Amino acid sequence: MSASAVPVRTVISPGRYVQGKGAIARLGEFTAPLGSTPIIVADDVVWGIVEEQVTASFEAAGLAVVRESFGTYATKTEVERLVAAIEAAGADVAVGIGGGSTIDAVKAAGHLAGTRWVSAPTVASTDAPTSALSVIYTEEGAFEEYRFFPHNPDLVLVDTQLVANAPVKFLVAGVGDALATWLEARATRRAHATTMAGGLQTETAVALAKLSWDLIWENALPAIAAVEDDLVTPAVEKLVEANTLLSGLGFESGGLAAAHAIHNGLTAAPQTHGLTHGQKVNIGSLTQLVLEGAPAEEIRDFIVFTTKVGLPNTLTEIGLKTTDLEDLQRVAEASVVEGETIHNMPFPVTAADVVDALRSIEGYSRQVRAEAGLPEPIFYTAH
Repeated sequence: MSASAVPVRTVISPGRYVQGKGAIARLGEFTAPLGSTPIIVADDVVWGIVEEQVTASFEAAGLAVVRESFGTYATKTEVERLVAAIEAAGADVAVGIGGGSTIDAVKAAGHLAGTRWVSAPTVASTDAPTSALSVIYTEEGAFEEYRFFPHNPDLVLVDTQLVANAPVKFLVAGVGDALATWLEARATRRAHATTMAGGLQTETAVALAKLSWDLIWENALPAIAAVEDDLVTPAVEKLVEANTLLSGLGFESGGLAAAHAIHNGLTAAPQTHGLTHGQKVNIGSLTQLVLEGAPAEEIRDFIVFTTKVGLPNTLTEIGLKTTDLEDLQRVAEASVVEGETIHNMPFPVTAADVVDALRSIEGYSRQVRAEAGLPEPIFYTAH
């Protein structure tokens, strides 16, 4: 057996994680030890929000402010454009400020350009900021590939006031992404499968995944209520940490399974375009529970909770119908391609299994919601 074939347990993480109300005002302070010539990547909307504070913090740290814009998706073309911008600026550290796609593009470009990189998410909508991988999309927004890097971001900085000021739908999306962490980690554990970190699970990663789950169930509803009024409360701080740090460490070193594979499959259906990553992941999580034959009480609780949070748990809410057999087949086939994380499930899963599970959630979710006195689903129309 070669040395590289020896099974090991491993956990990976960013160099430093910083979170708090007003933390963006200290971005320069925490970036300065990483490089002397930074380049900031942010779209026009985000830059309009953070420019004053970031500029002041960089000037106070003796750093020049060089900013590059960002498009919509982390595509191959956008990554290549950012590589050229990094090289033209002679930058030694790339700072991504904004949402998950901005940060994923900066990680990919920073890796190719040989710089260090910083994630400064302005929303808690995904667990992308902490990871050593990027999700690359097509120009149309369909999943194309994962790109893996030899290290995590050197710094992740989250300003919880920026998170609270952002539309609440982004925090809700983060809950959808993070709820999958424990469900996928426990499935990976049962399968003794390899994680995104390139080894077997550690007990640390499993515990962090479970802690993310527990904090979400305890804090999501009060935190969402606070963010609707742009407020930062202890519940908001805990939920942001669960969505970002704990889910990030948990998914990467704990393992992905069916939920994210089904998300990736759903990006192939144009009816779902415009939905957030977390909304589609939540459909994947519920579908995974069905595939597992999870206890009915667990599935019912998940449907009730995610409905209250504001996440979709029916096909209707992601623009699909149970009769869209060709579309569902295409989604299912994309979710089971070779190399997809659905093969970390502790049993074989076929495209036919996925189609049946996806179709089944419509009627059952409607039934559970009706019994709980919750609203009927509203059909989603893609933008």
